Amino acid sequence: MNSDSRERAERFVELHREGCFLLPNAWDVGSARILESAGFPAVATTSAGVAFSLGRPDHDFFAEQAPEDRVDRETMMGRVREIADELTVPVSADLEDGYGEAPETVATTISMTLKAGAAGGNIEDFTGDRARPLYDEALAVDRIRAARAAIDTGGEPFVLVGRTDVLLVDGSLDECVRRANAYLAAGADCAFVPGAADAATIGTLVRELDGPLNVVMGLTGNALSLDDLRALGVRRVTVGGSIARAMYGHLLRAARELADQGTFSYADDQLSQTDLNELFRPGPQRH
Repeated sequence: MNSDSRERAERFVELHREGCFLLPNAWDVGSARILESAGFPAVATTSAGVAFSLGRPDHDFFAEQAPEDRVDRETMMGRVREIADELTVPVSADLEDGYGEAPETVATTISMTLKAGAAGGNIEDFTGDRARPLYDEALAVDRIRAARAAIDTGGEPFVLVGRTDVLLVDGSLDECVRRANAYLAAGADCAFVPGAADAATIGTLVRELDGPLNVVMGLTGNALSLDDLRALGVRRVTVGGSIARAMYGHLLRAARELADQGTFSYADDQLSQTDLNELFRPGPQRH
């Protein structure tokens, strides 16, 4: 990690010390540059958005997506590196389940992520197997512990996020709290609980967890604002693949209008060529 990357990583660590911040999710360099231009202090990747940009489905249950259809680790690392190389703000990587069950595999994924220039990354406990949708809790903890050991060996600042998908597979809030706290105790710097979207659930998590909480908004319509989440005590807010899905929604509507009607109203709200050229023109700090 060079000095610029290290400085960005140190800034990212500091963002998790106090307060609440919004960490939007990009899927390629262009989307990341636009988010950076809006003034966000950091940008995350979305594995779903990356998969969609490659014409692939997101990591899902194997019954709906064969393992060989999943975006592989090398491809995802390449996209993370492309984004990190082009931004002046820290980048956090969506690493799904670490691209393998074994703790050693997760450790290798973390080492690769550090080399790609990321300042943080998520490791989740979702397996893709309907028979056991979550990794056994003891194994899941060992996977987080292995990730932390890889970070410590690398000797660079890095925010490790332990994600539990308990609520997404209809598990209990008690199990969610237990797993999240176990991941924090094993070395995660922040807990991530997708599916926590109402004030009561989020408030309980903030009170019961022994570390910072990340929640994701944009999975469905939600009345909670960033100010509401800040008041509840949330430390970090991401939006997952929701921006990518919104963009692809517009693309699909445009395609249907062209194919079905032969009209061009989809273009009424496009950004101008000049505006995009200005957004994507390299600045003095970029190469």
